Amino acid sequence: MSALHVSRVRALYRRILLLHRVLPPDLKDLGDQYVRDEFRRHKTAGSKEAERFLQEWEAYAAVLWQQANESKQNSTEKACFGISLPEEKLNDFRDEQIGQLQELMQEATKPNRQFNITESRKPKF
Repeated sequence: MSALHVSRVRALYRRILLLHRVLPPDLKDLGDQYVRDEFRRHKTAGSKEAERFLQEWEAYAAVLWQQANESKQNSTEKACFGISLPEEKLNDFRDEQIGQLQELMQEATKPNRQFNITESRKPKF
């Protein structure tokens, strides 16, 4: 991997962890662990898979940044984070990824959570 690629990955990783600071504590912890695991898991990915991986995480960071700003502006409302996955993206997932997504959903929707997972709005880029 080139130095430029490594720099891009590290910057994105740091940016996501910084963005997670606006999340409720339980969701932040869950998100931080998931990001760590995913970035470790993709350390040896091929260039094509690595590029797609980075694009997806960059899109995630952009949506989270937007939602964090909206949350600051609407401080009287309970914060909502996340978006729904379109069916075409779900169809691209491998069985392993579907399993991870199911586990993540179960963890994120446990009783007594401090956040809402709702239907998404279109992100504004």
